[in-house]
Amino acid sequence: MYLTFICVNPCRHWLNLWQTNETLVFCLADPGDAFLLPTPYYPGFDRDLKWRTGVEIVPIQCNSSNGFRITGSALEEAYQEAERRNLKVKGVLVTNPSNPLGITLSLTELNLLVNFISAKGIHLISDEIYSGLVFNSPDFVCIMEVLMNKKYKNAQVWDQIHIVYSLSKDLGIPGFRVGAIYSNNEMVISAATKMSSFGLVSSQTQYLLSAMLSDKNFTKNYVSESRKRVKHRQEMLIRGLRNVGIGCLESNAGLFCWVDMRHLLSSNTFEAELEIWKKIIYEVGLNMSPGSSCHCPEPGWFRVCFANMSEETLNLAMQRVKVFVNSTNTSGRNSNQYPNKNLRRKSLANWLSFHEHECER
Repeated sequence: MYLTFICVNPCRHWLNLWQTNETLVFCLADPGDAFLLPTPYYPGFDRDLKWRTGVEIVPIQCNSSNGFRITGSALEEAYQEAERRNLKVKGVLVTNPSNPLGITLSLTELNLLVNFISAKGIHLISDEIYSGLVFNSPDFVCIMEVLMNKKYKNAQVWDQIHIVYSLSKDLGIPGFRVGAIYSNNEMVISAATKMSSFGLVSSQTQYLLSAMLSDKNFTKNYVSESRKRVKHRQEMLIRGLRNVGIGCLESNAGLFCWVDMRHLLSSNTFEAELEIWKKIIYEVGLNMSPGSSCHCPEPGWFRVCFANMSEETLNLAMQRVKVFVNSTNTSGRNSNQYPNKNLRRKSLANWLSFHEHECER
């Protein structure tokens, strides 16, 4: 995990039981202010960042022409859009590695972000919850490394950057509900420390985690083995999808792939995207998050999680995808391919009505 490779001040680091991103937004913004987020982004941010804080999200529009990378023009356009809406921009929030793209931010993007927030006098929140799950090159680069390499320790931007981390993904313990914020901004740490009273980590949990993380050999071997297994599972998914003519964005991190199913749409619309998603839910018996739930500007992209199932289940899923693609390509859409369709439809009807426009992590 990255914090073992960077010299940090423990006085700037604290633990929180619940929402670390929400806590930072409470500390940095007022109701009606805005944060800029590059698209596509984790659908839960619409809930985590907005519901209780009253903050608005303005998308930084990224697209497939450059692999959904952040550009200077996209950042500036999002900032101007916020101004047109009379929203005061308080910061930018990025996930590195990205959820849902499964890619690490490049050094070019990180430098671009640092220069942008410095010029605008706003904050940057770097959500690095998947930083220990980078299994292919390029390597993960923490935003703090960028600041140190630029020798920005005494610069104003030093206090404008904040890191969010959690043990949920890298160590596979989401039920512990332990998150972390790292910031060099004393006012942010002071405010966040007071807010932590609403989400304290129990003494028993702290004791257990302290013992576990103190075992350097265990944590090193655990993260290393986890990366190997995640890489293997990702390769299984990509190979299975490629065999039926479905491509993915080239990824190197995380627990999911950004899958390109644009060629299967009946039309280049988000309505067609939801139509195919419902078909996959009801008839195929699989769940893929549609790109529209992640605010992707292009219809036809889907997020597929691959690490929450056995290899046997993944192989079965690929068999179902193959049948689905074949039926779609032949335009037969034969309901006999899926004999349990009506049973699935009945059991999923209520679930679908609630989740149609927001898919959870």
